[in-house]
Amino acid sequence: MSRISVRGFAVASATAVTTVGAVVGVAAGNEPASVGNTEATAADATIADIPAGAQAQVQTASLTQQADDQSTQADTAALKSAQESARKAAAETAQSKKDAADEAKAKKEADARKKKELAASRSSTRGDLGDLLGKGSYSVSETQAIARQMMAGDQFQCFSNIVDHESGWNYKATNAGSGAYGLVQALPGSKMSSAGSDWQTNPATQIKWGLNYMNDRYGSPCGAWSFWQANSWY
Repeated sequence: MSRISVRGFAVASATAVTTVGAVVGVAAGNEPASVGNTEATAADATIADIPAGAQAQVQTASLTQQADDQSTQADTAALKSAQESARKAAAETAQSKKDAADEAKAKKEADARKKKELAASRSSTRGDLGDLLGKGSYSVSETQAIARQMMAGDQFQCFSNIVDHESGWNYKATNAGSGAYGLVQALPGSKMSSAGSDWQTNPATQIKWGLNYMNDRYGSPCGAWSFWQANSWY
């Protein structure tokens, strides 16, 4: 190592030299120098000018300072990282709460629209059914029209599938073997009296009873149709 580079090390370690100045003085057999003198001496000194024991302490002090600086930097970086993680977590939590609130609001609005549409549909159905009911006989198309007006649109096809198989939309259909009667082949047919005393001649009464039966037993006409497909009865 050249004296120039060693002198640079000595200057860079001035603080450390100051700290161990007393040790240097003792090792050299001199009285401890003042802080000012020690710093001045450090500027012109080389490692070779400092006793071996003091050199080790100077180098140790310098390394300790470097380690402290690195530790401080690491602590600062860790703190920034923790703060950033906390910020992100808070943002994600806030977004999740907002999404949940938006979803709940959308569901509430959808339910309100559905109820409004259902009420309007029922009101319209009551008016339309008045034109179809009270007749002496009903065609298949008229019976189907009544059924469409008495249930949700997404359930009609399932209901129709069952009636197609059970009676072919003949509201007077009778099973000669079992005695099952009507559109949905209630067994016995008199069960449908719970929906109206005109159960033998009024398809609306039969449809009402059939819907109640399917909803109570299978949850919906589509639930009943799923069971029918698996078992060929419901």
